[in-house]
Amino acid sequence: MMNESAVIQADIALELIDLERYPIADLEQGAGAAFLKECQDQMEAHGWCNLDGFIRPDALVALTKESNELLPTAPTLTIKRNIYQGEVDLSAPKDDPRRKEYMHRAQQLADDQIPADTMLKQLYCSDLLTDFVRRVQQKPVLYRCADEFQALNVVALHPDSWHAWHYDTVECTVTLLLQAAESGGEFAFLPNSRTDTTEDHEAVRQLLAGDMSQAQMFTRGAGTFTLFRGGYSLHGVTKVEGTQPRITAILTYDENPNATLSDDVNVRIYGPRVEKILAGRANAAAET
Repeated sequence: MMNESAVIQADIALELIDLERYPIADLEQGAGAAFLKECQDQMEAHGWCNLDGFIRPDALVALTKESNELLPTAPTLTIKRNIYQGEVDLSAPKDDPRRKEYMHRAQQLADDQIPADTMLKQLYCSDLLTDFVRRVQQKPVLYRCADEFQALNVVALHPDSWHAWHYDTVECTVTLLLQAAESGGEFAFLPNSRTDTTEDHEAVRQLLAGDMSQAQMFTRGAGTFTLFRGGYSLHGVTKVEGTQPRITAILTYDENPNATLSDDVNVRIYGPRVEKILAGRANAAAET
């Protein structure tokens, strides 16, 4: 039996999502079951599922306004990392991606900066939406991320900014595009460039050298909800052009109910603000 909080969260999802096009409220039969099968087939065949217009137009206006009001509190971060999200490995061969850093600049709200009463946070916390994401991935269980910074993020790429090539720290990345760039800002990726045990090193090296011949790219409009196997496909966002930022919500899920990132990774992603928080905790713990 759902508790009252879960009902409220599910109601938010029912209000914001275009249920006529995307009937996630009943995936057991009829149109809902057929829609779910289409999503699952797309994930298996392509490694991604792209749902254009997932959010109703009036709800999208409200969500975008909400995010734009929060973004002035977000730091603009210069993020340097290798494509695997780890530290630079100077023992690796000279041309190995493990010893190279790729940089991008983004304005980024971490989960702890997004209030619980916002529509966006309530949408992320919807059991209905979480179960839909689980079913598309065909997972026996799936949980919202337990990391206090990573769980839900809002990222703004301003004109002349881009998102550097990388693999994600989770198997499947889930995003909601709240505001598209006027031009540019395309999502680009190298499909299935690695598995749990192997990687197409030659294709990765070619892409990192600027050869986009094996990459795929698709344009998404605001309101698009995307599931993407970002842990297995090298990906990034091309340079944003025009006058308005590209704003994306990133919703993180995991099969482990207690999944968190290391302090080191969180500091690399979120910068001085999070470094100060974590250092303060460490100092307080040392004093007790």
